[in-house]
Amino acid sequence: DFPYSRQKAAFPLPYVSGNKFWPSVRRVDDAYGDRNLICSCTPIEAYAEVE
Repeated sequence: DFPYSRQKAAFPLPYVSGNKFWPSVRRVDDAYGDRNLICSCTPIEAYAEVE
């Protein structure tokens, strides 16, 4: 359904095929990690100005 092939999509220029880096990534704890996000940020109250 696209005007280009899968090969052209992955390697749009000739020099890319020799230097393409495919990182190995996966989801965090599969679907559980998607539904239960973990944030180690400071609570928003810590940014409130004290008057």
